[in-house]
Amino acid sequence: MVFRINLPVRWVDTDALRVVHYSNYFRYVETAEEELYRSLGFTFKDLNEKYKIAIPRVEAYCGYKSPARFGDILTVILRFGDKTEKMMRYDFEIRRKADDELLSTGYIKIVGMDLVSWKATALPPDLVAKVTSVIQ
Repeated sequence: MVFRINLPVRWVDTDALRVVHYSNYFRYVETAEEELYRSLGFTFKDLNEKYKIAIPRVEAYCGYKSPARFGDILTVILRFGDKTEKMMRYDFEIRRKADDELLSTGYIKIVGMDLVSWKATALPPDLVAKVTSVIQ
């Protein structure tokens, strides 16, 4: 099971050649992650206020296969990569919707971080359970 979202490539996302700047691929993935949480009834604000944690990225990788360009509609696909008590990894693909061409693959690792001590802490079990019930 995967989570998918379609996003347009906007002018601001591109360079002078109308090609998506490499850093924006991570923005697309974070947008998909945020929409995944929202679809499960969570928000980043809930993580901060209800659970007293944040979920910073501790590792990120993106391999680029083909450029995305201004005007493309991209499909961002999230899969569940791996987990420990304090860490989850999301694997991703970004494809051009029009022809399903694979543009990039990669992953992000997030950890639970206690907002008081700023130390790694366990991720909320209900968040992990909901995420793993939707994507694998």
